[in-house]
Amino acid sequence: MQRIALFPGTFDPITIGHLDIIHRALPLFDRLVIGIGRNANKTAMFSEEQRMKWIREIFGENPKVKVEVYEGLTVECCRKVGANFIVRGIRYVNDFEYEKAIADMNRSLDRDIETVFLTCLPQYTSVASTLVRDVIRNGGDARQFLPEAVSKDI
Repeated sequence: MQRIALFPGTFDPITIGHLDIIHRALPLFDRLVIGIGRNANKTAMFSEEQRMKWIREIFGENPKVKVEVYEGLTVECCRKVGANFIVRGIRYVNDFEYEKAIADMNRSLDRDIETVFLTCLPQYTSVASTLVRDVIRNGGDARQFLPEAVSKDI
């Protein structure tokens, strides 16, 4: 059985913190699907097409990485792409509490899907898409928080 993982998020935009989690998750799984989730409660700064383009540009040469846009339950996306794992990045203790509640709910919805938590490296704890968007909106230089593929387009 292949070990397929889904790394869900909005990736608005994808940051170096996301890349840290992705690069560290890749050796653990046969395939990693980066799931761009549609969130009705959030208005995205960047289009789904733009976010997919960036992810494909960054990981285009890696056959283990796929990108998928999804709506609805994350466990439904897992079923659709054949993932039996969900990867989540943890920066702080309160991230763990929030993510554990979601993992418990997902486990209640589908006992065959396991959530794997990866803690980010210390230098990435303050890198969050929300904060990066604020820097961009206010005219700041966010390049240090972004992969080259993203920073060249912003």
